[in-house]
Amino acid sequence: MIRFENQLKLQQTPEMVFASNKLRVEHSHGFGIEFSALDALKLVDASSDPYQVAASRAWQEARADCEHIKKVVNQFDWTYTTDYKGSLFGKGMHHMEVKPTSERVDTEKLKRREKILFYDDILLYEDELSDNGCSILRVKIRVMPTSFFILLRFYMRVDDVIVRLNDTRIYHEAEKNYILREFTSRDEKIENLKVPIHILTDPNAITEYLPVRQETYEKLEFPAVTTSNASGDQPS
Repeated sequence: MIRFENQLKLQQTPEMVFASNKLRVEHSHGFGIEFSALDALKLVDASSDPYQVAASRAWQEARADCEHIKKVVNQFDWTYTTDYKGSLFGKGMHHMEVKPTSERVDTEKLKRREKILFYDDILLYEDELSDNGCSILRVKIRVMPTSFFILLRFYMRVDDVIVRLNDTRIYHEAEKNYILREFTSRDEKIENLKVPIHILTDPNAITEYLPVRQETYEKLEFPAVTTSNASGDQPS
């Protein structure tokens, strides 16, 4: 965690940070995309508190014995909200180029029964906001014979205030020289959500009740040097 403290400007990190957890998908030519808690937390607002409500004060009181909190001059986003979409990497000239696209993830194809060669569900960080809600970031991957699909989901709930879902979907079909990346941000004030509590606390169930506030559709194009074996190595 010393590495996190040295690289982050946050006065406090989440209660549970799984620093060693990482999902990395790398092509045989050395480029790819990875997902880590450190890179996600780098995008948390370190200079302002968007939710200066009773829950925010309760959160600070619960952490009153933390020396970093005592030194706080500027507030920060104590919900650890991030719009992280993964970290691209490469070697030399081998980097993926990010371009806007009108192409969408083939959800119908994902619904088809196909053998799953590899699956994992990786928790990156979690915080219960001092019993005032929940903030959690996790990434799931499944690899099939003809494609792979990744879902990076940030779920945040401040009780009696707001629910938010930031989803990043990564999809690649074998033999294609690009990856599709879709990002959507949804949220709604809890006072406007007339749903049972079990729906509020279930990220999968609450999705359909949250209006989309932001969406981005991108194509991550492979370097021109790659012409075959586009699906690359197995993820690690």
